[in-house]
Formats: sequence, C-alpha cells, structure tokens
Amino acid sequence: MVTEGAIWAALADVRDPEIPPVSIVDMGMVHRVTVAGPRVRVEIMPTFVGCPALEIIRRDAEDRLRAVPGVEEVEVAFVLDPPWSSDRITAEGRRRLRSFGIAPPPPGSAGAPLLPAPEEVPACPYCGSTDTHLENLFGPTACRSIYYCDGCRQPFERMKRV
Repeated sequence: MVTEGAIWAALADVRDPEIPPVSIVDMGMVHRVTVAGPRVRVEIMPTFVGCPALEIIRRDAEDRLRAVPGVEEVEVAFVLDPPWSSDRITAEGRRRLRSFGIAPPPPGSAGAPLLPAPEEVPACPYCGSTDTHLENLFGPTACRSIYYCDGCRQPFERMKRV
C-alpha cells in the first residue's frame, strides 16, 4: 500500500537543478500530494513562472515516485494558484541555501516589493557579516540577485523574495 509519507520521502530526494543542495520539499514547492491506491498525483508550485528547470524537476519527481513500491501511475502537475512564496522555504531549506552561498530572503517578506529596501541588508552566507550591498539586481537566474560582502570580500547571491 502506498502511503503519503512514502511519497513525501521520495520527493525529498528531488532537487532543484539550479540549487542542488535544496530539495523541492525544502523549497516549499510541493503544494499537494494525493494518493489513491496505486495512483499518485503531486502538485508543484514553480518558484518563478518560466523557470527553465521545471521539466527537469517534473522528470526527476516522476522517476522518484515510480520507484516507490506499489506506485503504478504518476501525475506531476505544475500549479500557479496558489502562487509559490519565499515564505514557504523551510528552515532546513534556508540553511542549505546559505551553505550553497545563497542568502535566503527573510521569513515573512512575501508580498513585499521585489526591490530590496535600502535598510534591508542580507547577511553574508559565508561569514555572517551584514556589511553587504547590492551589486546587481539581476543574477544568474530570475530568482536571484548579486550582493557583495565588504567583510570577507566575497560576492554572493541572494534569493529574491516573492
């Protein structure tokens, strides 16, 4: 018999290919898991519409779910309602983002303007200093900006709040 717990455990092994240390569960992307006998449906909220990693995430999720004993049919759907929010990132997800060199947005910042407020200073994920500043609002992906730490002189990325 397939359990919801087994499905969540399988999904915890699905990584965002742009941020490999963080699972889609820790990113808060899994909206709903439905188990009906041997059939499983998972609804995933994209962090950004048009994210190029979505099909990779879908394929990896389908592969992991098919490997769960008793699962015969898998459906992975992307849902836009409700929209994903950076407030959904778990504490473990935030820790893993920092260990990867990405400063997570502060909890409770969802719905705030995308542009960071001047008084909002992210801590450097490498040394913890708040002597940091925005270098470029546009980072390597739509969901990240580039910051610079004046304390350890390292550039780092910060996930945009959504």
